[in-house]
Amino acid sequence: MSDKPAITITRLDMQRLEKLLDSLEDFTPAAEALEQELARANVVSHQEIPAGIVTMNSRVHCREEASGKDYTLTVVYPQDAGKEGTVSILAPIGSALLGLAVGQQIDWNTPGGKVIKLTLLNVEYQPEAAGDFTL
Repeated sequence: MSDKPAITITRLDMQRLEKLLDSLEDFTPAAEALEQELARANVVSHQEIPAGIVTMNSRVHCREEASGKDYTLTVVYPQDAGKEGTVSILAPIGSALLGLAVGQQIDWNTPGGKVIKLTLLNVEYQPEAAGDFTL
């Protein structure tokens, strides 16, 4: 497995995600993956997070390197997932995107077992940059 890039998250996202993990009845591999991401994250205040970092409820533009296919995704809490273009933080790609900076790459394990490389091209919307701290 390749080295994971450094990630940064907000203290508020950390608190909310730890609460989410604590509330789960079944601790799935996806929950374990999120817990591992949180454990390695650099945590900053919501005023200090750079605009090009993926936070909760961020809308991002990324590209699959092998195919060149572009994706626009919004990383959301599980209860907000299911709408077109949303991805739950408990989905492998959701937890993999959290905390990434523009230009960083991740290896994403698809449900079918294939590993694809995604590059974060842009954070189109980040709540903190827009002053939306209640999302």
